[in-house]
Amino acid sequence: MGELQEKLKLLPDSPGVYIMLDKDGIVIYVGKARVLKNRVRQYFHGSEKPEKVAAMVEHIADFYYIITKTEIDALGLENNLIKKYKPKYNILLKDDKTYPYIKVHTKEEFPRFSITRKIKKKDGKYFGPFMGGIRCKEILDVTSSVYNVRLCDVAIGEKPKKPCLAYHLHRCLAPCAHLCTKEEYAERVKKAVSFLDGNYEEAEKLLREKMMQFAANEDFELAMEYREKLAMLSKLKLRRITSLNRCINADIIALKTNYLYSAVNILITRSGIMQGGSNFALEDASLSEADALTAFIIQYYSAHEIPEEIITAEYCEKELLENFFLEHFDKKVEVVFAKQGVRRQLLEMAERNAEDYLSKSIDKIKHKDDMTKNACARLKEILGLKRYPKRMECYDISNISGVDKVGSMVVFSDGEPDKMSYRRFKIKTVEGANDFASLQEVLKRRLSKLGTAEEARFPKPDLIIIDGGKGQLSSVEEIFEEMNVTDIDLISLAKQEEEVFTPYRSDSVRIDHRDYVLKMLQRIRDEAHRFAITYFRSLHSKRNLASVLAEIEGVGKKKQIALMEKFGTIDKIMHAGIEDLTQAEGIGEELAKRIKTYFEEKL
Repeated sequence: MGELQEKLKLLPDSPGVYIMLDKDGIVIYVGKARVLKNRVRQYFHGSEKPEKVAAMVEHIADFYYIITKTEIDALGLENNLIKKYKPKYNILLKDDKTYPYIKVHTKEEFPRFSITRKIKKKDGKYFGPFMGGIRCKEILDVTSSVYNVRLCDVAIGEKPKKPCLAYHLHRCLAPCAHLCTKEEYAERVKKAVSFLDGNYEEAEKLLREKMMQFAANEDFELAMEYREKLAMLSKLKLRRITSLNRCINADIIALKTNYLYSAVNILITRSGIMQGGSNFALEDASLSEADALTAFIIQYYSAHEIPEEIITAEYCEKELLENFFLEHFDKKVEVVFAKQGVRRQLLEMAERNAEDYLSKSIDKIKHKDDMTKNACARLKEILGLKRYPKRMECYDISNISGVDKVGSMVVFSDGEPDKMSYRRFKIKTVEGANDFASLQEVLKRRLSKLGTAEEARFPKPDLIIIDGGKGQLSSVEEIFEEMNVTDIDLISLAKQEEEVFTPYRSDSVRIDHRDYVLKMLQRIRDEAHRFAITYFRSLHSKRNLASVLAEIEGVGKKKQIALMEKFGTIDKIMHAGIEDLTQAEGIGEELAKRIKTYFEEKL
């Protein structure tokens, strides 16, 4: 503690980011400060601290800091370092639950409309997110039925194409067939965008007219289809918040905490319509609710659409956030402190949701901790590991009779999957079915990244787990010795008896089947196996597809690649029509007929 006290005296008055380390040198917390000296010293003063902060301070063995020009720069750097290190005591949002949006590809000459779950800044116009019982596909279906905009990704060139079924069903103006002018199509796009903006009256009128027309012609099936579309529009209209400006796109964010765990509720409104909401359970060692809320907002909007307004509590760092969004995203966002009216009512609703979710989530969070972080700490004790296994990598090999050999690497951070860090390996140097040699190749390629410029992308693991028994473990030990790797722990998990093997014991370690430690090891092992099998099947399917296509006269290597890129599997090519086949590059009508005939006669 004496060394820490000396470092505290040397802290500067500048803005910046501070990084807390435990005794193993692992980053356990990252924070930002307007004045580094004042903020960092708060952790070590004798004043009473929130329970989570006190627990973190007990584990701080060292810290360092990075000075930034402004607090806004510190906020951006803090977010990047949290993503990089995934510290135990920071808010860590998972991106696995993303809602769909409708994207208008405005950069195209004839903009198409599509469904996406990823937002790219300054790349088209997005509407959504769609949640809470409203299906994005149904909205898109109404858009094409009423306004005849295109949903396909067919390239539109100088040469007109043959109109597809959508044109004959009056769901597209067929700009690809040059059956409408650019101005006519632009007018339809303008109306479709207005509809997606929440102006449903024209669409409702046109749908009702079509429904009555089909009913009069006794085409009752189509009439019922249009009745269902009208019902869906009615459901959307019921979500309109009448006293909220239609032009406002706002997110309402509320945080509730018991100073050990926290919950955040977000309500999303677009064009005055309540789209739905999301809840997040958090663990965080921030010194204040303002810090926790700011950290959440920055992380959340690095992966979600940024609204024009954020309605939240008065303790939010308004000016800092507004400047951050303007500087980093070139987006003017107004942070609103709701004191009265409809905005206040919406914030109170979000606060009630957050409080309710917190009260119901505490047991779940504790159970999750037992299965993840606490299991990691216990694994260190049971196996006598050198350090807490924050980053674990597990490896598996997959092949059939030595064909299409692949390896997988999956990564768990603090006991949870870090899917962005997963990697796949195509085995290059091993002949035949030799899992030991294949593992050695994969580990040699992986470990060669250490100590190079690529280590930033492939951080050093604390523990490597091999799917297999003593033999697989020994083969990887040879690579460790060859490459002089001494600071990474190594174990293997054998499936049949669920035995754990380590390099330092001749006998296996048997962990109780009810123990969360074994369950965590099984999760990472099974995930590595799944990831390897998925990659193997993908390669094997493509190789088989290429060999079948090679038998068809006129289908050379380039055309095989074009068909594979377009359809992906034999099954899809077999069931494709002649017109569909001609959509692949280089496939004319005659060759498409030959391919169709081949599959009808031979398969």
